[in-house]
Amino acid sequence: MNIEILDEPEQALINFLDKKIADFNWSHWEVNERKPLAIQITDDQGDIIAGSSARTFGNWLLINTLWVDESLRGKKVGTRILAELEKAASGRGCTLSMLDTLNFQAMPFYEKHGYQTKWVQEHYPKTGCKYFMVKELVQ
Repeated sequence: MNIEILDEPEQALINFLDKKIADFNWSHWEVNERKPLAIQITDDQGDIIAGSSARTFGNWLLINTLWVDESLRGKKVGTRILAELEKAASGRGCTLSMLDTLNFQAMPFYEKHGYQTKWVQEHYPKTGCKYFMVKELVQ
């Protein structure tokens, strides 16, 4: 048996290891699919000016990103996106939502919309922190 520390591993190795863990997990979960979900808002020229990407998985809406162009901030666009995302997830049977946000991002926004911090990853990546937030979705 040889153990190697690889400072610059090949992407193929990372993909292989990720697939092995995913295969193991899928063989044990009672849910057999994750479904992507996204919202986009475009301007008259077709450029994306706001949106969100997420996925649904069992009971969970897992929000990856929610972005609003700076020119639209403070105009309830993020609130509308979040509401539509939660509504779509509820339609898929989700009862809970989870996201993470950084200390310089949008924690107060999410708190205003019912999300509660469940865990804080301090010193991330060095002097900041990451908040993991959860909300129970209304059915």
